[in-house]
Amino acid sequence: MESTLPDTPLTRLADHGQSIWLDFIRRDFIEEGHLAAMVKEDALKGVTSNPAIFEQAIGHGAEYDEAVQALLSKGSLTAGELYEALAVEDIRRACQVLRPVFDETAGRDGYVSLEVSPYLAYDAEGTLVEVRRLWKQVGHPNVMIKIPATEVAIPVIEQAIAEGINVNITLLFALGLYEKVLEAYLRGLETRVKAGQPVGHIGSVASFFVSRIDGRIDGQIDRRVAAGDPEADALKALRGKVAIANARMAYQHYLSVMNSPRWQALAAKGAQTQRLLWASTSTKDKAYRDVLYVEELIGDDTVNTLPPRTLEAFRDHGIPQARLGQNVEAARRILAETGRLGLDLDSVTTTLLEEGVAAFEVAFDGLLGAVAARREAVLGERLMRVSLALSDELENAVVAAGKSWSRDGKVRRLWDRDASVWTNGPESKWLGWLDVVKNGRASLEAYEAFAREVKERGYSDVLLLAMGGSSLGPEVLEETFGQVSGGPKLHVLDSTDPQQVASFGKAIDPAKTLFIISSKSGSTLEPNILFAYFWEQAGKALGRKPGEHFVAVTDPGSSLETVAKEHGFAHIFHGNPEIGGRYSVLSAFGLVPAAAAGYDVRALLDSTQLMIEACDASVPPVTNPGVNLGLALGVAATSFRRDKVTFVASPKIASLGAWLEQLLAESTGKSGTGLIPIDGETLGKPDVYGDDRVFVELRLGHEPVSPGLKALRDAGHPVITLHLDDVGQIVQAFFVFEFATAVAGSVLGIDPFDQPDVEFSKVETRKLTKAYAETGHLPEETPFAKDGNLSFYADERNREALGAGDAETILKAHFDRVGKNDYIGLLAYIERNKAHIAWEQTVRTELRDRLHVATAAQFGPRFLHSTGQAYKGGPNSGVFLQVTADDAADLPVPGHAYSFGVVKAAQARGDFDVLASRGRRALRVHITGPLQAGLDRLAQLVTDSVKGA
Repeated sequence: MESTLPDTPLTRLADHGQSIWLDFIRRDFIEEGHLAAMVKEDALKGVTSNPAIFEQAIGHGAEYDEAVQALLSKGSLTAGELYEALAVEDIRRACQVLRPVFDETAGRDGYVSLEVSPYLAYDAEGTLVEVRRLWKQVGHPNVMIKIPATEVAIPVIEQAIAEGINVNITLLFALGLYEKVLEAYLRGLETRVKAGQPVGHIGSVASFFVSRIDGRIDGQIDRRVAAGDPEADALKALRGKVAIANARMAYQHYLSVMNSPRWQALAAKGAQTQRLLWASTSTKDKAYRDVLYVEELIGDDTVNTLPPRTLEAFRDHGIPQARLGQNVEAARRILAETGRLGLDLDSVTTTLLEEGVAAFEVAFDGLLGAVAARREAVLGERLMRVSLALSDELENAVVAAGKSWSRDGKVRRLWDRDASVWTNGPESKWLGWLDVVKNGRASLEAYEAFAREVKERGYSDVLLLAMGGSSLGPEVLEETFGQVSGGPKLHVLDSTDPQQVASFGKAIDPAKTLFIISSKSGSTLEPNILFAYFWEQAGKALGRKPGEHFVAVTDPGSSLETVAKEHGFAHIFHGNPEIGGRYSVLSAFGLVPAAAAGYDVRALLDSTQLMIEACDASVPPVTNPGVNLGLALGVAATSFRRDKVTFVASPKIASLGAWLEQLLAESTGKSGTGLIPIDGETLGKPDVYGDDRVFVELRLGHEPVSPGLKALRDAGHPVITLHLDDVGQIVQAFFVFEFATAVAGSVLGIDPFDQPDVEFSKVETRKLTKAYAETGHLPEETPFAKDGNLSFYADERNREALGAGDAETILKAHFDRVGKNDYIGLLAYIERNKAHIAWEQTVRTELRDRLHVATAAQFGPRFLHSTGQAYKGGPNSGVFLQVTADDAADLPVPGHAYSFGVVKAAQARGDFDVLASRGRRALRVHITGPLQAGLDRLAQLVTDSVKGA
C-alpha cells in the first residue's frame, strides 16, 4: 500500500512516525469516494468528528433530506434520535472505508471518532452511559468515542478503557490535565491486565489543542504592547510560540511515561501507547505560516488531525521534518518566561476548555435545531405548528431567554425531572404527563376493549360526572369530535346548579347510559354528590343496582376506588398519581371518556407523540415549540406586563379555550403573579384593548388570518398562532400548551403544578355545608343594599369602598375601581346554557369596550376548579362581579341533608369569602324572582353604570 502512494509532503509524514487524520466528515464525501481516495493518495489514516463538524454537514443544505424522510417513514423519532441515526450511519460508513487501514496497522490507525453529547461534559455518569451506548451502537472495532477532557471525565476515561472501549480524549489544553488523562489510560489498562483481559486491541489518543492557546496568549500580548507595557519586547518575543512549547512539553511527558517500567510492563502484554493527537492545528493568525502548527509538531508516534484546508495546504507546500523533539530546553524557557510575564497559561487553558465545551454545545444546539426543522418539514401537515408574531423588543427578549435556557440546559433538565428548573420544591413528583403516550400505549388494549364493550352493549349516552381537569379535557374532545356514527353521545356534567343537573338528567335515558365518575382524589365534592344523584336515577330506571352501568376513573387507592368496588362498578381505570388534574387529559382521565365515545385512542396517542418529540429534550429552545411558546408567554408577562392571555379560536376548536383557561390559571396564578387567561371574548378593534394582552390564535385548517387579528398585529399586539391542520391535532395542542405552561412557570419563578388557593374555597364550602347539615340552613347573611329584585353583598372593606345608593350607583362605584391593566371577572352561579352564555358575552363586551380592560366570563362552581386559583392567588388586578340567584327548583342529594342548591350557594359564598380575604375588589349581586328578568335588568344597569367611562 505504501509503495503506491504519491510522493507529497503529506505522505512523507509517515516517515517521521506521524499519522494524518482528517477532521471532517460528511455523507456525500464518503459516498462519492473522496474519503477512500484520500486514504489511497494521501496516506490518510483516520477521521475525527465533533458537533461543529456535524452541524456543518447535517445542518446545512438538502443532502440529508432523503435520509430524514426514510427514517421518519419507518416511525416517529425525535430530533436527537434523527441526528444520531444520521451521524452513526456516517461513522459506520467511514469505519468501513478505513477498516483496511485498521487491519493493516494491527489496530494502530484506521479509526473514526464520534463524540458524546457535549451537554454531558460535566456529567460523569451520563457520559459513561453515552460512551457505552455509542460504542455498542456503531458496532465497529475501529470507532473511537470522544470524551471531553473535563476533570469529571477522568474516571470515565479509566472505566471506558477498562471495559475495552476505544477512547479519544478531546479538548485537552493544559499539561496538568493531560497528565491525568494519560494516568487514567494506564490505570484502565492495568485493571484489564489484573482481570486477565486482553489489552492489545484497545486504541486511544489524547487530542491536545494547539493554535487556540496562541490565539488567546497573543491577544494578551498585543493588548499589553499597545498599552505601552515596559516588557513589550519580551512579550513580542513570545508571540506564536507558547502553544508549540506547551505541546512539546506534553510530548516530553508522554515520552517519559512510555520509557517507564510501568509502561513497559503493559507493553509486554501487547498494550498500545495512547498517542498524542494534535488538534486545532489550523493557523488563526495570518502573520504566521499557514502550516506552522503542523510543521512544528511532527514527531514519532503522534497523530495530527487536519481540517481539509490545512491538509491541502500541507500537501502543497508543507516541510515534513521531525521538529517535535527539538528545542525542548527552549520550550521550557518559553513557558517559564510566559509565567514571569504574567501570561497566566493555566487560566487560559482552563478558559479554553470551558469555551470549547460551550462552543460545542452551541454547535450541537444548531445541529439539533436544523434536524428538528427538517423533521418538521418532512412531517408537514401531520404536525401542528406554533408561530410567533412579536414586537422587536419582545422578540429580542424571548430570544435572549432562549439562549439562557440553552446555556443552562433547562430543556434537558426539565425532561430529567429536575425541580431546580422551578422552585426546587416537589415539582419532580408532578411530571408524569411527560410520559403520557408511553403510559397510554401500555393501556391501549384495555381502552380498546372498553370501547368495544361500550359499543356492543348499545349505550345511547355516556355521562361523565367530573370537575376541573377531569371534565374540561373530555369536554373539548366531545365538542371537537362530536358523536361517532353508531356510537353513544358523550355528555360532560361539571356543575352543582340544580337546573343544570336536571337538564342533563332529561337529556339521557338512565337505563341506556354509561356513567363515568372521574376524580383523582375521590374526595371531590361535586362528582361525589353527582354520583349519588345519578346512581339513584339509574337504579330507579333499571329496577336494580346499576353498578354495571358505572365506571370509575381515579388514582390508585382513592376513596372513589373503594366506593366503586363496594358498588360493583363495571370498571375501575387508574390515573397516574404523578399527573395533576389539569395535565391529565391525555391520561386515563381523558382517554377513558374518549374510548367510551368511540374516538380512536390509538390515533390520538400517535398524534400526541409527534408533538412530544417536537418538544423533546434534544430540541433546542429556538426550534422547540413548547419552549418557544412558554418563553413568549412568561417573558411577555414578567418583562412587559402582558399577562392577559387572550384566546381567539376557529369555531370547531373553540372549546379548547376553556381547557386552556384552567391550565394557565391554576398552573401560574399564585404568589401574586401569573397568566390571566381570557377565553370567549369577541374580537374587537385594536383601540378597545390595553397594552396588557398577548393574543393566542387557535387556527384550524387553512383559514386565512382574520382581519381582526391582522389589525391587532399591525397595532403592535403580540399574536401567537397554533396552526392545526385537522381537528385530530387538538391533542398536540394539549401537549404543547402543557409543556409551555411548565416553561412559563419557570420564567415566573413559581411551581406550576400546585394549586394552593383552590383548597381554600373548598374549606369554606365544607364549613357552610356542615353548618347546614347541623342546623338545616346556611348562616344568615344581610345585604348591604337592595334595589328591587337585586340584593348586594360584600365584605366590610368592599362595602366601605362602594358606599350606599341604588343599584346603578353601587355598580358604578364598583367599576370605577377598574384601573389600567386590570381585568373584570363575571362569576355567575347559574345554569350554563346558551341564553346565559349570551348574557355574559353581552355584559363583558360592554365592559371591555367601555373600560378597555380584559374580561373573563365564568360559570360557578365550574370555574372554582379552573380560573378560581388565579383570581385568588394571582396578581391583584381582578375586579369581580359575582352573580347568584334564587333557584327555580332544587334537587335533593341522596344520602345527604343538603340539596344541590344548598351546595351551590355554599360554594358561591365560600368563593366570595376567599376573594374578600385576599383583598380582592369583589361585589356580589343576588337576583330574586324570575332569573331572566333579573339578568336583563342587571345587564342594563351595568351598561348604564359605565356609560361615561
